[in-house]
Amino acid sequence: MKKDIISKSLIKELIAKNISKYILGFNVKNYQFIDKEFERIESRRADIVLKVENEYILHIEVQSSYEAKMPYRMLRYYLDIKELFDLPVKQYLINLSNVNMKNYLEEFNYSYEVINMKNIDCDNFLNSNSPDALVLAILCDFKNYEASVVVEKILRKLKKLINNDKTYRKYFIMLEEISTLRNLKEVIKEVNMRLSDIRWEDLPSYEIGMEKGMEKGMEKGLEKGVISLYKYVKDIDVISKEFNLEKTKIIYILDKYGIKAKK
Repeated sequence: MKKDIISKSLIKELIAKNISKYILGFNVKNYQFIDKEFERIESRRADIVLKVENEYILHIEVQSSYEAKMPYRMLRYYLDIKELFDLPVKQYLINLSNVNMKNYLEEFNYSYEVINMKNIDCDNFLNSNSPDALVLAILCDFKNYEASVVVEKILRKLKKLINNDKTYRKYFIMLEEISTLRNLKEVIKEVNMRLSDIRWEDLPSYEIGMEKGMEKGMEKGLEKGVISLYKYVKDIDVISKEFNLEKTKIIYILDKYGIKAKK
């Protein structure tokens, strides 16, 4: 089945728009996505830079871990942006860490706003019927939930909200892209593999499709897929159905890697 190609630049634009609307409260409509690398001593690419209605520049930086010198980095971005655009600049740091970060430099009379995602309950997004808001739940505080539980809730609700395969693929890829900010892409892949109500051939993730590799005779990829799925379901019947394999073949693969199959 041929997959529609969804460009990463488009996905990043959608993520930028959704973060602006659902986390920062900016309902931007007319904007230009600025994809530019700023060069000084080192080469750096700002996470999100939007030119909004030719009135101001919206700069959003997403930080997954504590960085003591973050204010200096934000100031460098500010100066680079101002050099390119003679417009007001609104800067926001989306802090994914559990540590509060300084957001000002007294010596330069400079500051910016910080959004601490640890203070935002993921249920606010999980309860939304908007797919755009739903995928942002991956950035919020999971409370006592395991990451895999949150991912499963997101994927199941996306399936419930979206009937069109192409649209579902767009949001799945968007979720994958956002998840890299928290190093959760592998969790998304693993949860997909054990969701019995999502068929392998419908999975939009290119990497999962390559890992499966069964249709193209990629034996190594097939073995990896069998082992990964068995790790979660521990059910040879389920694996046999998903991969259309004889149970003896599955037992052989598991035994090859030193895994004793449950009968």
